[in-house]
Amino acid sequence: MKSTALAIVVAAVASLGASQAQGQARAASTPPFEAGKHYTVISPAQPTSTDAGKVEVAEVFMFSCPGCFGFEPHIQRWLTTKADYINFVRIPAPWNPPAPLHARAFYTAEALGKTDEIDGDFFNEIHVNRNLLETEAKLAEFFAKHGVDEATFKSTFNSFAVNAKVKRAEELIGRYRVGSTPTVIVNGKYSTTGTQAGSYEAWFAVIDDLAAREHNAAVGGPSAQ
Repeated sequence: MKSTALAIVVAAVASLGASQAQGQARAASTPPFEAGKHYTVISPAQPTSTDAGKVEVAEVFMFSCPGCFGFEPHIQRWLTTKADYINFVRIPAPWNPPAPLHARAFYTAEALGKTDEIDGDFFNEIHVNRNLLETEAKLAEFFAKHGVDEATFKSTFNSFAVNAKVKRAEELIGRYRVGSTPTVIVNGKYSTTGTQAGSYEAWFAVIDDLAAREHNAAVGGPSAQ
């Protein structure tokens, strides 16, 4: 009688262990983030400007956007810890005024090698100092503080190269179907927002997860679903 009871207990424990193992296996095979909930699949996927072997993570933003200003310190911290295979780029959304001017200013800074120097100050000038930088003259004054003379600023600001980049940014944002800023695009295939993620911490976890799956797919591992 006792041996029969013991056998039943052993069988029950074994069955429970098998059930738990199966559950753990299912959990391990399920991506931690879901398409349609935590991120959106972009269809068709769009080409990126990033070299092969790298995963592009692009922030669609506006300097005048309060949400982008709030997101900026989190972006800067993430840049110090992101995976080496990630190439981070920014795409300025030339939507409501004065965003088109700011988009041109962004690409002007990029052309002059001043992006890293100017970005943070640009945000602060608008959101802290309340200088909206809404005219070309104000932008010229701002660039002068960073060692760019007026003639150089104007020639670059109105150049064919800057015009082309602003136009391309507008086209890309349309293809990505971006409806708000900031929005993050991973490898031209996925978009994710803070609203979808629910918190900054979760947002960067989504970004890192999608980028890792894209990287793994490129080197022969599993891809994002």
